[in-house]
Amino acid sequence: MDHVPPPTGEDIAQFLGQGDDPAVVALAGEHAPIVRAMAQAYTRGKGFQNGQVTEDIHAVLVAATARLVANPEQMSWAAGSARVSGAFRGWTLAETFVLNRYRKRAM
Repeated sequence: MDHVPPPTGEDIAQFLGQGDDPAVVALAGEHAPIVRAMAQAYTRGKGFQNGQVTEDIHAVLVAATARLVANPEQMSWAAGSARVSGAFRGWTLAETFVLNRYRKRAM
């Protein structure tokens, strides 16, 4: 699998449809290394090589960081039937499937 640079604040802001908002770009840039460190720890470094990541891990990093950027205060809220959970509670099911491809598990 090809390795690519990890996502930047601009990549994440573009994903959110707010690539022209410098505040969103800056916030995403601050959150990206945190999510990257968590993913690297989860996979014990697999999928990370020479400062780059595999394409599928890149997608996980974009999606997970976007969730954090969309709710940086990590506050729970509800509007009608829509609810947003407060804190980052880990990886989504889809992200877990990707990261588990790299994670070495005890036998």
